[in-house]
Amino acid sequence: MAEKFIVKEKSKLLEFLFKHLTGWSKKTIKQRLQSSSVAVNSEISTKHDYALNVGDVVEVGIVKKTSPQQQRAQKLEIIYQDRDIIAINKPAGLLSVGNTTESKEHALAILRNQLSRGKNKVKLWPVHRLDKDTSGILLFATSKEMRERVMDKWPVSEKIYLAIVEGTPQNKTGTIDQPLWQDEKEYQMHVGKHPEAKPAITHFEVKQTTPERSLLEVKIETGRQHQIRAHLAWLGHSIIGDERYGTKGERMGLHAKKLTIIHPVKKKPISFEVDAPRDFYAIIRII
Repeated sequence: MAEKFIVKEKSKLLEFLFKHLTGWSKKTIKQRLQSSSVAVNSEISTKHDYALNVGDVVEVGIVKKTSPQQQRAQKLEIIYQDRDIIAINKPAGLLSVGNTTESKEHALAILRNQLSRGKNKVKLWPVHRLDKDTSGILLFATSKEMRERVMDKWPVSEKIYLAIVEGTPQNKTGTIDQPLWQDEKEYQMHVGKHPEAKPAITHFEVKQTTPERSLLEVKIETGRQHQIRAHLAWLGHSIIGDERYGTKGERMGLHAKKLTIIHPVKKKPISFEVDAPRDFYAIIRII
C-alpha cells in the first residue's frame, strides 16, 4: 500500500524523500524513484530535482502494473542478434534496466519477455545503459561471461551520439576535457576539479545549425554518467529538453547513433548503427 505525504514547504523531490522516508537507505530511495514507484499529485515522477510546492501530495509505493497481454504487445526493435550479444534500438522514455523488481516497464524486461518462449525464459545481461530519455543503441549479452568479455574491451569501443543543443558552439569542432563528479544530494554530475572527480573526454562536431539550435555529432572517449549532458551544459550549449542540466522541452535531444565494440567471441570489431527517429529531428526541424 502506498504511503502518502503532504508537502508543507517547498522542496526538491529527492530531498523530501530523504527527509520523510526515515529508516530507508539513500540507495533504496533513489531506486524507488528511478523505478517509477513515486507519484506527485497522482502523476509518476522519476526526477530527483522535481520541484514540490506546498500542498502537493507525494505517494511512495506506487506500482504501475502491466498485464501479460500488454507486455506481449510491447516489442523492441532488434538491430543485431547472435548467440552472444543483442543490440536494440531503445526508444526515448524507456528505462534501460529496472532498479527494483516492482517495475517490468524497462528495456531489459521487455526484451526478455519478447525473446522467451513458454517456460524457456531467456536470460540477458546489460552491457551498458542509456538514460531514460535518450534513444538509440543499447547492448545486451546472453551470458555473464559474454558481458565480461565485452566490458574487458569496452575502453576501446567507439560511442557516437547525436545531440541537439541550445545555440551554436563557437567552434565547429572541439573537445571537452573536463573531469566529472557526482553530487549525491542532487543526483547530478558537476564539471571541474574535485577530490572524487574522474577524467572525462567528449569530442563534438557541428553538423547543422538554425538561428536558435544546433545538431552535433558527439563522440565520447569515456562513459561517465550524464557525461554528454553535463559537458555540453558546461560548454554553454545544453541539450534541448534536458531538464536536469538545461530547460524542459518536448523531448530530450540525445540519441545513441553508433556503437563499435570488439565481438566477445569473434574477437573482431563489430558496429551497430541506427538513425534517430523523426521526433528527434523534429526538434530542430530537420526532416
